[in-house]
Amino acid sequence: MQADNQSMEKLWQYKAQGDINDVKHLSAALNVNMVIANLLVQRDIKTYNEAKSFFRPRLSELHDPFLMKDMDKAVERLQQAIDREEKVLVYGDYDVDGTTSVAMLYLFLKDYLKQIDYYIPDRYTEGYGISPQSIDFAARENFTLVIVLDCGIKAVEKVQYARQNGVDFIICDHHNPGDTIPDAVAVLDPKRNDCKYPYKELSGCGVGFKLLQAFTQKNNINQDKLFDLLDLAVVSIASDIVPITGENRVLAYFGLQKLNTNPGMGLKTIIHNSGLSGGEISISDIVFKIGPRLNASGRIEHGKKSVQILVSVDTVSSGALGEEIDSFNEIRKTLDRDITQEALDMIERDETLRKRNSTVIYNRDWHKGVVGIVASRLTEYFYRPTVVLTESNGLATGSARSVKDFDLYEAIGACSDLLESYGGHMFAAGLTMKIENVRAFSKRFEEIVSNSVTEKQQTQTIEADAKIALHEITPRFFRILKQFAPFGPHNMMPVFITEDVIDAGTSRLVGKNLEHIKLDLMEPDDSSGIFAGIAFNLAHKFPLIQSGTPFDICYSIALNEFRGKTNLQLNIKDIKIKS
Repeated sequence: MQADNQSMEKLWQYKAQGDINDVKHLSAALNVNMVIANLLVQRDIKTYNEAKSFFRPRLSELHDPFLMKDMDKAVERLQQAIDREEKVLVYGDYDVDGTTSVAMLYLFLKDYLKQIDYYIPDRYTEGYGISPQSIDFAARENFTLVIVLDCGIKAVEKVQYARQNGVDFIICDHHNPGDTIPDAVAVLDPKRNDCKYPYKELSGCGVGFKLLQAFTQKNNINQDKLFDLLDLAVVSIASDIVPITGENRVLAYFGLQKLNTNPGMGLKTIIHNSGLSGGEISISDIVFKIGPRLNASGRIEHGKKSVQILVSVDTVSSGALGEEIDSFNEIRKTLDRDITQEALDMIERDETLRKRNSTVIYNRDWHKGVVGIVASRLTEYFYRPTVVLTESNGLATGSARSVKDFDLYEAIGACSDLLESYGGHMFAAGLTMKIENVRAFSKRFEEIVSNSVTEKQQTQTIEADAKIALHEITPRFFRILKQFAPFGPHNMMPVFITEDVIDAGTSRLVGKNLEHIKLDLMEPDDSSGIFAGIAFNLAHKFPLIQSGTPFDICYSIALNEFRGKTNLQLNIKDIKIKS
């Protein structure tokens, strides 16, 4: 059996270090120490101006939206709909990126369109993307233009069907296109091969934002009206796990400002219900507290509820929707916890399952809305490619998650003859098959993983930015480090390694089941500086720490607020005892 992640040794690995000449040059130009300069060069920031742009983002740095392929056509068609007083439908996926996109466009365009509505497909009856039911609905209700967000780039036949029914489409997507681009009025997607737009990593909401930006430019509308909706953009950027670089960093930076000072009514309610009022909301707060609530509607009932709260303008309806969404989230958490435990028990009971290099499990009664979350949890626990399946509409359907550098999409593709459909990317996928094919798929998938996965891919890796000594962590060092935020993919919170620290003698076990260690650390030759740390779920390392043996720590640095007091704290990711 592969060990669970508590006892599994993790591999520590340094990220590629910056070129020493670049680091020295930047250190001198910015008057910062070599560690800070190296962190910047690692992020491809090598000049004073690049650093200024990184630390002080400006909305004026956003690219011209008309650089995006088809943008002129999209704005022209939108203007035509306004001039002719057409009925316009805003359509989006049921996840956070989709619902925030729909809310943003609806809130902005309702001041210009006399007849506007929105549509979110049902996860269970319509599935992902543009559904035939939604096209029938649009045609029946006389909508002549549909603006699609966060999906549609591969909907070639659906767009053709819509055309035949007198419905025009503008597609705003950020996923990779297929061989054929749908024959819509306009297809906005920076990942199109024929699109010269300079930034390729926008979220779906980001692409929708660019459409509105182009519209405001063309009509000389004050852009502050649009920037007022950036709280929705940052929620999409954080929840969709897109890189927080370039244009996304600018949108996230100002979106967080809006979220922290004056969020829209619906987000304000969600922030309150998430227990985030009064503190400074970060990207990780969105990922772990705000995003899951917005996702819960689509998982448990219907994603339309998330749009309803995001576009609400009065406290009564916003409060009622907030309570409903919170109850969906509680159901989601219960299902997540119960199904994860059932899955773990299933694996523990079965020696063959335990010893595998992959996990494929099926239970017809599991809730389809949470199997993706359960797949993620099992992947964390056993650290191997994982597929979790349930029954829906007479088929086995579910989600798959991967481990670092293992191409899950390719492995699933090698089983395509056993599948009805599949889609996704290297690290996450969705798939559907006949129930009678589950056993054969499980066998084949295990063979493929066993023949191709490496030992390194089966070892959890912590990537560290740099090695430092504890005495280098000064208030100025931390002040500059904080300005690296907002953190996220391609700009993660820096992780450091410090070697040969010792327990100051006051470290102790904490937590409901004494599963965490509250650490007081010092360097052996410097008893004057004691650094507080917290090591979650590492209680099994406590006896060795108490023994007085020097050990190495891998950690990030954060501010800890407790009972009105604030102090620097090392968030320990792993501990290695000197052998």
